[in-house]
Amino acid sequence: MARFRLRTLRFFTLVLFSAVLAAIVLRWISLERWHRTQAIAPEELIEVVIPEKTPAPSQPGRPPVITGRLDTARLFSGITVHAAVDPIPGGAASDERADPQSYVLDLKLHARVPAPNKTIEELAKVSPDLPRLLPGLAAMLTPDSVSPFFKELYDTKLKLLQQNLVRLDQLLSRHNFYDCQTVLQLRHPESHRRAVLLQADMDVDADGSDSDRLPTGSGASANFKPVTSFRWAKKSPIPNPYLTVLEEKQKRYEGELSVKGTTAERKRELKGAISELRDEMESLKRYSFLIGATDPYIVLPSGLGKADGGKVGDYVVVVFGDRIFPAVVGDIGPSDKTGEASLRIAKEINAMATPNNRPVSDLKVTYLIFPGTAETPFGPPDLEKLQARCETLVKEIGGAAVPLHHWENIIPPLPTPTPSPSPTATPSVAMSPGASPGSTFAFPLPSASASPSP
Repeated sequence: MARFRLRTLRFFTLVLFSAVLAAIVLRWISLERWHRTQAIAPEELIEVVIPEKTPAPSQPGRPPVITGRLDTARLFSGITVHAAVDPIPGGAASDERADPQSYVLDLKLHARVPAPNKTIEELAKVSPDLPRLLPGLAAMLTPDSVSPFFKELYDTKLKLLQQNLVRLDQLLSRHNFYDCQTVLQLRHPESHRRAVLLQADMDVDADGSDSDRLPTGSGASANFKPVTSFRWAKKSPIPNPYLTVLEEKQKRYEGELSVKGTTAERKRELKGAISELRDEMESLKRYSFLIGATDPYIVLPSGLGKADGGKVGDYVVVVFGDRIFPAVVGDIGPSDKTGEASLRIAKEINAMATPNNRPVSDLKVTYLIFPGTAETPFGPPDLEKLQARCETLVKEIGGAAVPLHHWENIIPPLPTPTPSPSPTATPSVAMSPGASPGSTFAFPLPSASASPSP
């Protein structure tokens, strides 16, 4: 009986020990699972692609404010984000809190720099109609045709990425980083006509104003400017329609500047903005400019002129699909951006184009600039002359397989002022006997017999 009790006790003790051990193991497994859910494994990749959005306008010098609950990945525009948390065993929390190296975020942006297209076959991959539309283009390509500006362009982009890496909201988007397919320096072997070929997408430029031709404003986008680099002296006293807007903005800045609580840094920003407004208003009083909504022009990145000679006023043809559009270089843009044309060209290519909606997102637009063809002094666009000049230049590089697009003037004529009628007084004329009364007046008199003078 004693042996039975001892064996039973041992059995229950073993069962109890096994239960406790199983509970400990299960608890350890649950804790491990919980810890794993608190961190993202280093090899796990999170890919977030956010469509590019047009930034809202902000006051000069003041960075945009990000409000509300916003995923960090949304600060990147089209950039693939690899996010990982790497936990490392440390010391006491009070010690780690005091050490700035205990809690570190490493930012490293990997960017593949593209290679430029060099051959007619490579150009045709993105613009299949280009060799047919411009049959002389192949003869102008050489192994050394790539412009040094292509490397300079992407070096500028990389420099800006480095400068803005800690400002995640200001990084170049994937679209804007890869906005240029190639830049080539060309020369026709027979006519020796030079040309610069730039293959890119097409953003929209709606800037410019000319009160002599269009006294009312043509609409404005968030980044609208009433001036362009292509300008000429005003020919009428009609005031620019955007002067009032700039004057009101200047008054707002001057009012904020006079407030006692304005910080010194903000005052410097306001003074700089007011100085720029005054210069711009002075230009609007003295000059007329191209109008993005009505005039066909393109925008060149600053720096291209130094490398290849393309400057404001040079003639251009824009090739997209099976169409060729004559234009001029009308403005100079930032050094890190290519592929921009006036709203007039953009709407002809895509009727849905607006200042905030690009007509072509792919790198399928070819801009062919003819350096050294600008004619001074500048003046209001002559669309017929533009047509004839671009046709001549295209013939010098082998001609085109289709007629160039013909631009119509869509600016309505200014109303002719109706002259107010002036009262006409009946002149009194002394007539001598036998004189003909009708011969002494500017307007003929009724054929009534004149009464003889006494």
